[in-house]
Amino acid sequence: MFDYDVLVIGSGFGGSVSALRLTEKGYKVGVLEAGQRFETRDYARSNWDSRRYLWFPKLGMRGIQRINLLRDVLVLSGAGVGGGSLVYANTLYEPLEPFYRDPQWAGITDWREELEPYYDLASRMLGVTITPQDTPADEVMRTVAERLGCAETFHPTPTGVYFGQAGVTVPDPYFGGEGPDRTGCKACGGCMVGCRYGAKNTLDKNYLFLAEKNGAEVHPDTEATGIEELDGGGWRISAETPGRWRTSSRRKREFTAEQVVVSAGVLGTLKLLFAMKESGRLSRISDRLGQLSRTNSEAILGATARDTRTDYSQGVAITSSIHPDEHTHIEPCRYPKGSNAMGLIATVLVDGGDGPPRWVRFLKEVVRRPLAFLRSLSVRHWSERTIILLVMQSLDNSLRIIRKKGIFGAYLTTSKAESNPMPTYIPVANEAARVTAEVIGGDPGSAWNEVLLDAPVTAHIIGGACIGDSPETGVIDPYQRIYGHDGLHVADGSAIGANLGVNPSLTITAMTERAMSFWPNKGEADKRPPIGSGYERIDPVAPNTPAVPASAPAALRETA
Repeated sequence: MFDYDVLVIGSGFGGSVSALRLTEKGYKVGVLEAGQRFETRDYARSNWDSRRYLWFPKLGMRGIQRINLLRDVLVLSGAGVGGGSLVYANTLYEPLEPFYRDPQWAGITDWREELEPYYDLASRMLGVTITPQDTPADEVMRTVAERLGCAETFHPTPTGVYFGQAGVTVPDPYFGGEGPDRTGCKACGGCMVGCRYGAKNTLDKNYLFLAEKNGAEVHPDTEATGIEELDGGGWRISAETPGRWRTSSRRKREFTAEQVVVSAGVLGTLKLLFAMKESGRLSRISDRLGQLSRTNSEAILGATARDTRTDYSQGVAITSSIHPDEHTHIEPCRYPKGSNAMGLIATVLVDGGDGPPRWVRFLKEVVRRPLAFLRSLSVRHWSERTIILLVMQSLDNSLRIIRKKGIFGAYLTTSKAESNPMPTYIPVANEAARVTAEVIGGDPGSAWNEVLLDAPVTAHIIGGACIGDSPETGVIDPYQRIYGHDGLHVADGSAIGANLGVNPSLTITAMTERAMSFWPNKGEADKRPPIGSGYERIDPVAPNTPAVPASAPAALRETA
């Protein structure tokens, strides 16, 4: 009757986990992915190769890095089979304590206790290991931590990277040789451009790899454009090849499924759900859609040395962390040698806050420090000279994502939250950038969008379709089912209702593992209470056909 028992829209951390766990439970699963499938040789050699690196399909760019400028924030996210895992910085942390206590969901259950076994499972599946690399940027961060009064908080990063013998091709370490051959990490800094050595534990090497071996069918270059409920139950999903200008040249397709898991990333998921809600196809979706969208209370800035005596591009993308206070987490990030394109959005550092508009302060800073401004215009050796600072906080603040219609069609944008609005300026972040610049003999910097538009950069947009205890408080229930529409689910970063203070990939994975664990095996009774009837803590349902091979390490087999 249906093409699939379950159709998953998106192949990132939520989509790949959903695909694997549902195939294990006997469901026929299809996966739609707007981006391409990448082999290691397909990634760009540097981020100057915009066709392979950036995702602007209407301009012929079909790479792994999406960039979306909304009114209040510049969003970096991923594209391709494997979603954000292709472009993220491999960093896999459990969140800071305030995440579990956030009022959006704290009253539902003890989330720390519930999620603990799934964080453990997600860590095993993603191959989390503490980075053994100690880089020049880490030495700088030790000094920065000392000057900020938090030297004791410095520690190496847990990452999803295979640190095998560099240059030696070996069988996949997690799946007993059943996975693709891989080459150990070369500490080249290329993680966020695309790992060309197979050392990065992207989802196509674990969750999605196993899902496909277990029967899941992945459809690359296929973007979901509509969801429609069928008479008698089930769903019709419309899709097309993204990026084609002429309607006649788009490859339009339709799929049917008994159930749908929306895992298109925050902007993709909200774009689709907003369109369907406003068209009347999914009219019962909560009016909370788009509210409590969050940036992880984030700022991305840094410092650029004036010379090339030290190469800061060495190592995996992120190798250490410091914590200036209980709410703030700072990581040094890097691009590989020669990947200087992101330097084009960098400029001098300007404070925000009360007083004159930020663009006025920017002009004053240019007049006050003209040489620093001129140096910021040069991207020569930028990746080697620059330490990017990723600053995240676990504070309770948010913005609202909304859908508007313009002369070129509908689009997503943002508006300020009525209470606890997202910060556009984080004083401790700017202080850390200035201290870093002093240590390396350089200039602190931020991004053009920040100094001119007062719109910070985030690589971790989350929320907008959050868990709540009712349609009045959330878009999805604690089992991640959409209120008002039986058979629709959300499993990606948009389900997260609180700032984590750390990179969200491990949390998306753990939350999806938990949600999928409650699904029944195909043909069995569903132990979850009906949607809207309140949360009950139930035991996970063991799969009838586990996909982790017998040759995998025992600890992974037992947990999975």
